Amino acid sequence: MIKQLFSVLLAGFLLVTSCVEETNPEFDQKSFTKIYDNNLFTTNYFPIDMVQTPDGGYLILGGRRLAESNFTGIYLMKADKDGNFVKEIEVDDSYVNPIAQLAFINDTYNFFCMDPLTLQVQRVQTDANLEGVNISAVGGDLYYPCASRVDGNNYVLLTYDHLTKQSVIAVVTASGAVSQSKAFTIGAGDKVEEPIINHFIRTGRQYPFEAGRIPGGLYYFNGFYNYTFSLVFTDLNQNDPRGVVQGIQDDGGFSALLPLSITKFAGARFNFGDNYLLPNVILNPTGTSSSVDLGGNTLPELEPNAKVKIIRATINTKNVLVYGSNTRSKQIGLYFYDEATGTFLTSKYLGFSNPFEIAQVITTEDGGLAVCGTTYIAGRFPRICLIKIDASDLTGIQ
Repeated sequence: MIKQLFSVLLAGFLLVTSCVEETNPEFDQKSFTKIYDNNLFTTNYFPIDMVQTPDGGYLILGGRRLAESNFTGIYLMKADKDGNFVKEIEVDDSYVNPIAQLAFINDTYNFFCMDPLTLQVQRVQTDANLEGVNISAVGGDLYYPCASRVDGNNYVLLTYDHLTKQSVIAVVTASGAVSQSKAFTIGAGDKVEEPIINHFIRTGRQYPFEAGRIPGGLYYFNGFYNYTFSLVFTDLNQNDPRGVVQGIQDDGGFSALLPLSITKFAGARFNFGDNYLLPNVILNPTGTSSSVDLGGNTLPELEPNAKVKIIRATINTKNVLVYGSNTRSKQIGLYFYDEATGTFLTSKYLGFSNPFEIAQVITTEDGGLAVCGTTYIAGRFPRICLIKIDASDLTGIQ
């Protein structure tokens, strides 16, 4: 069943504040910081993903706390090219647990969520101006969506089947049908499942679930398999995974992964709270290995088990890897590496006065970057923030 929802914008509900060093309108378009505040202290929105729309504006997918549910509600927000608030939608409480990726397919923006009663996966569609939202069930018995990524005109979707205690990776078509799927046991016993359920009801650690496909190659997911948070490669046809990079139960594994070729990846891993960046790591998708043996660049300045985002970008004509993460000093750190060699180039820190946490970093149409995150007003009230960085502000990338 498809449900149509529309938002009602209450004038003055969202009070947008900006913190920039210049007042020139042209400068504001190139670089700005926006904090989307409101006068309801109990309101709790947090960003999940972000895309830039054809008009130069920004579409933000977020979550919101629900008073009568352990699950997270759905929040959508549109900002214009200068970061000014335009519109919001609070999706009906009948749909919960929104996940990234917010993807553009067939002229619509899409993401996955679930029904809080049946726990079955739903697909959500909207447009660049948030004129409305369509929600429909995904075919097949898929529950608890964890992560998704676009592969051509399909989605690679990772879910968790609570009935069979299995991680399930599926290929979902643009029409919402499941064309292929494969299930992998997480292991027996309630203790194995406990951190997964705590992730969904946000009473425990938020795990860096991921799903995707090596360009033209195997599918992969970063999730629980055989008692361990592992990176698993599969062609969706074999009885066993084609390859596994094992973690250490739920204390070690990949915190982010970006395929660059069949065997070359940009990654980040965690190990008992420590963080390691691997901008040029070779993995064997058809073998068994351990993430502990991969080494990596240590960054003691990052918070324990830090959230990490990785994107490819061309900045000042140079192909770079951009790592975004959270520092112990409560800033957002951006770290730039040469894509070809993995050599460190430069870093940049975002945030001032209040704590800042990253949700997503994207490239913009003018060759810059945009970062969406959470800041805490007076150190305690979470608010969505949007930071635009012009390429001219990124020094050290030659």
